[in-house]
Parts: sequence; structure tokens; C-alpha cells
Amino acid sequence: MFSLKILIVEDDSVSALLLKKALEKNNHDIIGIADSGEKALDILEENMVDIVMMDINLAGELDGIKTTEIVNEKYDIPVVYLSASSDAETLNKVVGTNPSAYVIKPFNIRELNMVIELAIFKDRKEKELQKLNNELEEKVRQRTADLHEANKELTKALEKEREINELKSRIVLNVSHGFKTPLTSILSSAQLLQIYAEKDHPFKLKIAKHASKIENSVRALNNLLTSVLFFGKADADKMEFRPKKMYLGAFVKEVLDTVKAGIENDVSIKVNLGNLPKTIISDYDLLYQVFENLLSNSVKYSKDGDIVNFSLDFEDQKLKASFTDHGIGIPKREQEQLFERFFRAHNVGIREGSGLGLAIVKKCVEVLNGEITYESEENKGTTFYVSIPVN
Repeated sequence: MFSLKILIVEDDSVSALLLKKALEKNNHDIIGIADSGEKALDILEENMVDIVMMDINLAGELDGIKTTEIVNEKYDIPVVYLSASSDAETLNKVVGTNPSAYVIKPFNIRELNMVIELAIFKDRKEKELQKLNNELEEKVRQRTADLHEANKELTKALEKEREINELKSRIVLNVSHGFKTPLTSILSSAQLLQIYAEKDHPFKLKIAKHASKIENSVRALNNLLTSVLFFGKADADKMEFRPKKMYLGAFVKEVLDTVKAGIENDVSIKVNLGNLPKTIISDYDLLYQVFENLLSNSVKYSKDGDIVNFSLDFEDQKLKASFTDHGIGIPKREQEQLFERFFRAHNVGIREGSGLGLAIVKKCVEVLNGEITYESEENKGTTFYVSIPVN
């Protein structure tokens, strides 16, 4: 066994000498023998000790238990109690001081050595555990501090991003509104030119042709600005669901009239209306964006002479619509991007468009708490299915 520096605290001089000889036989270094708690504390004040052998029943103001409490608090040294008694009352007294071991007098050398080894082993393991606990607590404290700092930085970044998004939204809205007024004037002028061209004029056909080009270009730009304004509101979290009573027949007619007026190819629309209610409760503007965009896309991406099928039914308090064309379809590898802003499939060719229509549809369907799905195959066509709760 390794050599230890030991303090013996025993008021019976004979017992103290016997214990000293037993310990020295195992090469332990006896730092001192104290016959009172006060003397033991004086020795500890001047000397480094590995372990204390403490008699419980010391004479004087400080018995073994009180002395051990002071040793635990000031020096953190393992203490082995010595006692001639092993009754329950004595054991209850010592348990609160967390002794490293307990030896009953009289003791034998083998038992004593074993108790000391266990006491030292227990003390070292407790200190290792305490060290690990302290290191863990420090790591937790540091991680908590780092996390708090990271949260502060994240909060600042989010606040900055919010400010930038608000600024971006204001710029988009202001610029878009700024374009709206001159575009309206250009459109009015183009329409006036067409009226003037109806009179006899040597450049009548050219005026009508170019006025028509101006009008179509202005309408396309106006639609683009409308889409940009839509997402400006969406990004600024200003999109609201505003349901109101609406006449479903008049709504469908307006959508069909608008889409048919913009048809530039030889495509016809076949309408199949189910058993529809006269009125519904929903957001007219959001619903219009969904139907007009999907039906316009079906027409736009159809081939000359094709038929677009538009079906609308009412079931389980939901409007269920489908829009089917037999046109260019959506390439399989690009379908995951379908609802992204400004996305246009590679096979759209020279067909005009901003790539915002389906993104608008998706956003509107979400605000309406509806669902949208699709089936598509390149060069065979596309079908969109929409289900929107109403009433």
C-alpha cells in the first residue's frame, strides 16, 4: 500500500500509540497525535495531511463529529471515524458528516488497512466526480452564455432582415404604383389611336396595328406589375382573407370573359359546370386570381385548335375545379420548381409570361385554406385540380 500522511485524533493515549504503531508498520507517516478537536485543527493549520483518524467521543467543546464538520468545510480531507460503539444512535450521529469510513475498536491491522484504502479510494473518486461535475457545469454555463449571445445575434439579424424586407416591400409597392399611372395613360392613348384610325386615313392600318401592339404590351406590363404588387403585399404580411357573399355564376362568367378576351391562339374552352350554389362566401379577389391564372395558362400553353376543359363542381362545402389542356406539358425534371417565383419551364418557347402566375395561385390557395395538385406530361398536356372550402 502507498504511504500516507496521517493525523490521529484520539484522547486515549494508549489507543493512540497502538494505532500509531499499526499505521507505521505499513510505512505511513504519522504527522501528529491530537487529544482534542482544537489541537487537531491547530495541526491541520500547519501541516498537509492525506487522511484523519478521528475518535468520535473526544473530550472538550469539540467532539469528533463537530471537529469532522470543520475539517470537511475547511480542508476537504477524508476522515475515518474510530469508535468503540456501533449502536444505531452513534451511527445516526456520524452519517450527517459524510465520513469516508468507520472503524470499530478494537481493530486489527488488516481491517484497518482495508478501511484506509477504501477511504482514500472513495475520497479520490468523489473528488474526480466533483471535478467532472464542475467542468460540466462550467461547460453548461459557457454553452448557455454562447447560446444567449447567439440568440442575441440571431435576433439582431432577424430584425435587420425584417427591416430590409419592409424597405424592399415599400420600394416595390411605390415603384409599381408609380408605373401604374403612366401605363394607364399609355393604354388610353393607344385606344384613342385605334378610334381615330377607324376614320379615313392614309396610315389607317399601320396606326391600328401599332396601337394594338402598344395596348397588348401595356396590358402585359400591367399584369406583371399587378403580380409584383401581389407579392409585395405577401412579403409584407399584408395579405388577408376577406370573405364576402358572391354570386358564383357571375364570378365564373367574369373569369371566362376575361380569359376569352385575351386568347391569341385558336383555342376554345369547354365548360362543364356541376350542381353549383347560387351564392358562396369566399374572398372574391383571391379566388379570381386562382381561376383566372390557371385557365389563362391552360389556354396559353395549348396548341392551335386545341380544346381546354374547365370543370367546376360543389361538394362537401368545397369548390372543386379542374383545368385540363393537351398542350406542351411540364418536363418531369422541372415539376418540383413549378410554384417558384419567376420559374418558366424550358419548353415554353416565345410564349409571353413572367413566371409569377402559378406562384400567385399557390399563395392564394394557401390563404384560402385550399389544396392544389396537378398531373402533367411533356407534349401531352397538364391538368390542375383545385379544392377550396367556401361558405
